[in-house]
Amino acid sequence: MRSLKKALRWDEERFGREYDLDVFMIVAVSHFNMGAMENKGLNVFNDKYVLARPDTATDADFEGIEGVIAHEYFHNWTGNRITCRDWFQLSLKEGFTVYRDQEFSADMGSRGVKRINDVRLLRAHQFPEDGGPMAHPVRPESYIEINNFYTATVYQKGAEVVRMQANLLGPERFRQATDLYFERHDGQAVTTDDFVRCMENASGRDLGQFRRWYDQAGTPELTVAGDYDATSGAYTLTIRQHTPPTPGQTVKAPFHIPLAIGLLGPDGRDLPLRLAGEPSATAPGTRVLELCEVEERFCCIDLTARPVPSLLRGFPAPVKLRFAYSDDDLLFLMAHDSDGFNRWDAAQTLLQRLLLALVADPEAGIPEHFFEAFRRALLNPSSDRALLAEVLTLPSESYLGDQMEVVDVDGIHRARMALGRLVGERLREDLLGVYRDNREMGPYAFTPAASGHRALKNLALGYLMRVGDAQALQDCQSQFAAAHSMTDVMAALRLLVDHGGAEGAQALDEFYRRWFREPLVLDKWFSVQATSSRPETLERVRHLMGHTDFSLRNPNRVRSLVGAFCTANQVRFHALDGGGYRFLADRVLELDPLNPQIASRLLKAMIRWRRFDPGRQALMRAEIERILGSEELSKDAFEVASKALESN
Repeated sequence: MRSLKKALRWDEERFGREYDLDVFMIVAVSHFNMGAMENKGLNVFNDKYVLARPDTATDADFEGIEGVIAHEYFHNWTGNRITCRDWFQLSLKEGFTVYRDQEFSADMGSRGVKRINDVRLLRAHQFPEDGGPMAHPVRPESYIEINNFYTATVYQKGAEVVRMQANLLGPERFRQATDLYFERHDGQAVTTDDFVRCMENASGRDLGQFRRWYDQAGTPELTVAGDYDATSGAYTLTIRQHTPPTPGQTVKAPFHIPLAIGLLGPDGRDLPLRLAGEPSATAPGTRVLELCEVEERFCCIDLTARPVPSLLRGFPAPVKLRFAYSDDDLLFLMAHDSDGFNRWDAAQTLLQRLLLALVADPEAGIPEHFFEAFRRALLNPSSDRALLAEVLTLPSESYLGDQMEVVDVDGIHRARMALGRLVGERLREDLLGVYRDNREMGPYAFTPAASGHRALKNLALGYLMRVGDAQALQDCQSQFAAAHSMTDVMAALRLLVDHGGAEGAQALDEFYRRWFREPLVLDKWFSVQATSSRPETLERVRHLMGHTDFSLRNPNRVRSLVGAFCTANQVRFHALDGGGYRFLADRVLELDPLNPQIASRLLKAMIRWRRFDPGRQALMRAEIERILGSEELSKDAFEVASKALESN
């Protein structure tokens, strides 16, 4: 109810949309394939996105509930009163509504952290989708089973396409355009072209080239070079765009891409921006440039020193960026950039660089300035703790794999563990201080400030547990036993399970005894075991398949065990012996007659099999072929498996 009331008020204020019925009805069910469904006047929710209290739900759960309830409510206008002419227009309602729920969540919490989480999701799921055999435009051209197109491309990339239009038009004109859309098409079934036409009519802009975002698949890659002329005081950015081929689309026309940039001076402050030919400079801060050609140059003038460019501020477009930042540049941006997203992105780029160097050479040294920068950031008293926790979090193993031509599963895991241990060892006393300073004393509160304290505290505990000393283990056990909030309990439980031994087993037994009557909490118990990096994890997952509380007929339970292992445990799922692949294929064949939607989604864990070494490729291909050879395979699973094998 609290989430719904917030959403009602926000939609009235931000988009001028009022609810049109006297009653708002919901039903929550425990066996549901989706997160929720926006039936007019009766929203259907997976109970995961309705039921929560501080002792059973984490901060992430509360954020998810607030966002999903808002999303389904927002569909009343963007999905119900105005709906899709046909299934190919699915992103008309989903992309726009995801954008709306992202903006709502940003206003309810930390805008910078929300943007980071949205981009992390995009990079982890949509970018790989755009680079794989299931790549498709935001407006798909064809499908065998429409259930397979409830995808990250339709939802998350679709939201980014709406966000780009908002960036191109600016807040006032974008609001005028959405008002026109609601007024013109209320009660109609329309298309994405109708949506863009409203943007054009309200702003007077021609968005013909921009429409390619709906029709072309793939993630554009921007190669940027910066050149400073000290004599003239000019800094020239040369930007080139290229989109790799995707299935069915070998040649790509250039996209219309908004680029939000800033320039930082030697003191770390934003500089005024004046392009050649302009009469005066804009105020210091962020400026949106527009890239329309394959290659363009933007010349910034009246600069007295070489600037450090802050590119893609706020991540204004779903693109990949290549710019030759030095380590010192990244450290500078990490410390000074006024854009929170770019501070995080600079840190992630630097961490990625260090980790991939460790993958290539396990003996590679970590420069001293890295630890000093890490310490300065950690101890900065003025920092937003939630943002700081994101900045100091290591990139995930799957994301690091996406940066490699051939994924080195074991090398990535080894490098990530090694760097985490080094941070824990070198900054042990600082981390202990941060951990103790951010412990909560009062009752649980779901606020941005309180969530930030918990996030930073649990980040520090995670680094300390990598060291493996007695003090860290004692603190972790004490946090688990105190049960102050489910956020803290789960953070401690994950660390204890990864630690293994008697401590991990004891914590799992105690958690189960405490929560076995709460199905949603029990899902966490299954998931934490499925995502453990310990060597025996697959054996443990197989054992849990026979647990009295596990059922293949419960989608939440399947996702918490089978899905968590196959999609969130890269090092164990991709074990060299192929056991993870056999396990997944067995589950897909077992689930397909019961729930083809869940089966086909699980199968996507192997769809990018060509990204791996020849041995793993052969093992995955064999399992996909085994699935395709099954009689009476559903259209859902057939489409995913056949496209995986057809793509070159």
